[in-house]
Amino acid sequence: MNAYKRVASARACLAMAVACALYATSAAAQEKTNDNAQTQDQHTYFEHVVVTATPVSPLVFEVETKLPRQPMPASDGADYLKTVPGFNAIRNGGTNGDPVLRGMHGSRLNILTNEGNMPGGCPARMDNPLSYVSPENFDRLIVVKGPQTVQWGPGASAGTIRFDRLGQRMTEGGFEGNGHLMVGAFDRRDAAVDLRFGTPTAFVRTTLNQAESNDYEDGNGVAVPSAWKKWNADVSLGYTPNDDTVIQLNVGTGDGEAKYAGRGMDGRQFKREHVSVQARTQHLVGRLNGYEATLYYNRADHVMDNYSLRTPHPQSMMAMPMFANVDRTTLGGRAALTWALGQVELVTGADFSRSQHRNRSGSAAIAPEHLPWVEDARIDNTGVFVEGMWKFTGRSQLAFGARTDTARVHDLRAKTDGMMPRANPSFNQTRTADLQSGFLRFEHNLSPRLAVYAGLGHVERMPDYWEFFSASVGPVGSVNAFTALKPERTTQWDFGVAYRTPALQLWANGYLGRVHDYIQFTNLQMGMMIGARADNIDARIRGFEAGGSWRFAGHWKTEGSVAYAWGENRSQGRPLGQITPMEARGSIAYETQKWSASILGRGVRGQHRIAPGQGNVVGRDLEGSRGFSTWAINTSWHLNKQWLLSAGVDNVFNRLYSEHLNRTGSVDFGYPANPIRINEPGRTLWLKLTWR
Repeated sequence: MNAYKRVASARACLAMAVACALYATSAAAQEKTNDNAQTQDQHTYFEHVVVTATPVSPLVFEVETKLPRQPMPASDGADYLKTVPGFNAIRNGGTNGDPVLRGMHGSRLNILTNEGNMPGGCPARMDNPLSYVSPENFDRLIVVKGPQTVQWGPGASAGTIRFDRLGQRMTEGGFEGNGHLMVGAFDRRDAAVDLRFGTPTAFVRTTLNQAESNDYEDGNGVAVPSAWKKWNADVSLGYTPNDDTVIQLNVGTGDGEAKYAGRGMDGRQFKREHVSVQARTQHLVGRLNGYEATLYYNRADHVMDNYSLRTPHPQSMMAMPMFANVDRTTLGGRAALTWALGQVELVTGADFSRSQHRNRSGSAAIAPEHLPWVEDARIDNTGVFVEGMWKFTGRSQLAFGARTDTARVHDLRAKTDGMMPRANPSFNQTRTADLQSGFLRFEHNLSPRLAVYAGLGHVERMPDYWEFFSASVGPVGSVNAFTALKPERTTQWDFGVAYRTPALQLWANGYLGRVHDYIQFTNLQMGMMIGARADNIDARIRGFEAGGSWRFAGHWKTEGSVAYAWGENRSQGRPLGQITPMEARGSIAYETQKWSASILGRGVRGQHRIAPGQGNVVGRDLEGSRGFSTWAINTSWHLNKQWLLSAGVDNVFNRLYSEHLNRTGSVDFGYPANPIRINEPGRTLWLKLTWR
């Protein structure tokens, strides 16, 4: 907490800088816009509030992250992903939820920011990768569902998530920019600015943001421990000698704190360091159409304790003031060549990552920086890939890809964790695996408006840091999880249909999968403590997502989506744990060039197909959950071509409800010993001013 207070004045200056930048740059932008007013058309206006993302191609969703969003604009990457049908998150408190897609969690989702990995360090994923992502600091979010791409890293059996911020050539000298200011219920405050200065040959881009919120209240007016604060600052230097080439150097840092109702500790520090170099050239003449390369360095330095943001409860499992400091440094890179070979478009390339994990812990009497770091793990991966598209007729095409990886994990724990540590039987041992992945997908246009596709994908995934090192014990009869867990093998069919006209868009995705050696966590009573066993099982998964939008009359538009996931533990003949319940969303909106208003409804079925005590490293099933429905409203008004004012109310009727995927409340905050889910926020008002 003291470390965070030392930068409080810096954060205040950051917020002031954002506000000043918005004012100064928008004034200049208005002057520039007035000069060109006669040549601009209706498309220069902002789009309206985003409620549901729609696919841009089979299984691919792309969202402009700077657009206003309902519910309240996101505090982290996992929150923003809930815009895409099929996504959910495991709530910890007010921020830093852990993302889940189709009931799949953890490194089954390959998460990239600026084309690099930013894994967190907490053994229980308190600082999951998306904890370090402020969505509006990026230009776009790209999601590929299922094992239907191989070019963005290993193990993406559930999907691939990319937050992208690679610059483009400035068409004119001067500046470009955007930003926002937001206020909301429970003392929510956001400020952000994204500015580019330069010429058509070179530019400097600065991205700043600061956000915070107090504890929210549920539908009964009961405060839920959930306060948080975050700030980020990033600078990019770009060289653009022509329209098709960009070379960019990125440097960034950030920090934050978060109170967690569902954890035994809070996060008092989420410090990140980022350096990367990116290069891209496209539209070359000849068979070699383009190339891209990335080299990156990411470091997460996370401190958690039970005394900075709470008072330890004498009846809790951790009655004494304690802290734990973990860090994870990742160095990686990627290079790819794009080929134009007649009817075949091809991408070939390679990537690598080298990750080091360290820890130190102690009591409140000593500061973390006074203790030495202890390295406990090294995780390496090297892969090569080929991915392409063969357009063999005017109406049909075949997407394909193949990948091979070599994964190595080195166990450097001299002793085991827990109240009574002992010598680690797998100390200094290395696990190595050669992993194969690939996919084949047929796409066909039945007509200019109607398209169908079907694809088969296979992914082999090495157990990640949390699966190897966080479990108390491994499979029955094993020394520990590190020595015994097997790589996961997922084989999955994905299929779907899309229908598009200027007024009507409909789409549906379905999937059927088998997962051999699925890694499952099970609660394990260990004396007075509850540990976890990590084990391999065989599983089946299936489900679907569907949605659409219809501009049915003039300015009127309706949107909707539904998502369903199902999982079975075939080894034990029971449901698979931590599967999201069926969910539907619908909205109706009135939109003009100047203003818009909409109503959004969300309904979630109760989930009674559960596996009590089983799930993943973050959450295990508690008991059956009740269904619920909520309503939200929003409106937006274009003050002029640069300024958009938007406002909304979430949970209009102040419903008391909780999500199925959840953490249990900590006794430190007065929650009972019997597991109780954390309730969602009650009625929430917000107001946002956006400039671009």
